[in-house]
Amino acid sequence: MPILGSFGAGSAKGFGLTGKSAAPIDVDYLVVAGGGAGTYGGGGAGGYRTSFPGGTKLTLAVGTSVPITIGAGGVSASPQASPYAGSNSVFAHPSTPISSSGGGGPFGSTGGPGGSGGGGPGTSATPGGSGNTGGYSPPEGNPGGIGRGYAGISCSENAGGGGGAGGAGGDAPNQPFGPGGVGGIGAGVPTDYAPASYGTTGPSPTVRYFAGGGGGNIVGSGTVGTGGYGGGGDGRRSGYGPPGCPAPGAAPIVVGTDGTVNTGGGSGGEDVSQNIRTGGSGVVLLNVPSGNASTESFTIAPGTNTLVTNPDGSKTAVFTVSGTIQQG
Repeated sequence: MPILGSFGAGSAKGFGLTGKSAAPIDVDYLVVAGGGAGTYGGGGAGGYRTSFPGGTKLTLAVGTSVPITIGAGGVSASPQASPYAGSNSVFAHPSTPISSSGGGGPFGSTGGPGGSGGGGPGTSATPGGSGNTGGYSPPEGNPGGIGRGYAGISCSENAGGGGGAGGAGGDAPNQPFGPGGVGGIGAGVPTDYAPASYGTTGPSPTVRYFAGGGGGNIVGSGTVGTGGYGGGGDGRRSGYGPPGCPAPGAAPIVVGTDGTVNTGGGSGGEDVSQNIRTGGSGVVLLNVPSGNASTESFTIAPGTNTLVTNPDGSKTAVFTVSGTIQQG
């Protein structure tokens, strides 16, 4: 049955051509989970799964409403009020559901596992968390970096960076009062399919980046770990450390930053007794090709999600909140 116009305000968006019959359509997808929240070690990025470019498309049958879940970013707090790890995002295709795993936060004295792993906290030689907890091929993410602390040297901790979709989190250098580990770089979707208002810039000007890892916290005078391209937050510098623990030559305190909303970026490392950090929420992109009237005969809901027309005439449905897509 043809789609004749828009649906009720705030409930759904319809896109179609009067008098044209709907037909199944093939879509490319990007499914990014919520990023982890860093506590000392940087938060791991949310899992990143995509068919861009040149992967296997999935078919939307006519008349089937397909649920889409957008994973929330993890939240750090002291005492812990909610999970540090990010939540999964899901494109619940009936025959081939695509799920990505939330990014890793802390896990005891190590970085936590996730789509990408959280960075090691730096209380000693602490490992980062493992990535690709979903066991997917190709992998959905990478491990976090090693954190370091130094026995007998007060206020010398350097935490590891969280892993990103495009690379592992950086290890903290084996150097008291040194820098924190950098967040792992995210991965990108060509700007033909990902509009400039989504994702972040990065090394390639023709790519929008998602799922960057958070940078590691440091205690002392070093430089913070910077977040990875794709929404990773920067780590904290605790200039003087805990009470009674002045760091030699300590620089001013720098507060960590959150992961960027709807990128799946991990937050920067943070002293959770001082501030709460939040990983970036996830996002789902579904691209439908140009050149066929049936590609416009679908609806997305709720209306806060967006359909964008790309330069090549294809269309990308951008889901920033959980909802549904239906063809015909």
